[in-house]
Formats: sequence, structure tokens, C-alpha cells
Amino acid sequence: MINNLYKHGDKLYKIKREIPTHNFQQKGTNHLNMEFVKAWRDWLGVDHVLRTQNSFLFVETVEDIEFEEINNEEEEEV
Repeated sequence: MINNLYKHGDKLYKIKREIPTHNFQQKGTNHLNMEFVKAWRDWLGVDHVLRTQNSFLFVETVEDIEFEEINNEEEEEV
């Protein structure tokens, strides 16, 4: 399964599910039921929800890796 990546600010997220915001509207109003959004977040097991103009993105944060550059001076001298 190929997951899309989404960059928001300086963070990178892996999109697990995208759901249109109208699916979370309370009937007869323009208000969104954020408890349903939280329930979906928990059910999907993601750590973050982002909102675009028309949908909610249920995402996992892609953690920055810490690395140390290794210089192999012995190979460079040969």
C-alpha cells in the first residue's frame, strides 16, 4: 500500500486516511462534531489530524532521524 506524504510547516506526515469535512457536520448546522474526528483518529491509530479546506487528513508524524557522519580515513588514504 502506497501512502502519500504531506508537508505542513517543517514537519512531514504520512497520510493514512482523508475524509471530507462534511462527513463530520452536525445535522442541520454548519458545526463540525470534533468528538467524531477524535474517535476516527483513535480508531485509525494515528497521532495527528490536519484540516484542509475540504477534508480532514488523519496522519502519522514522520520522525526526523538522527545520524552521525562516518569518515573512513583509512579508505581515503589508500
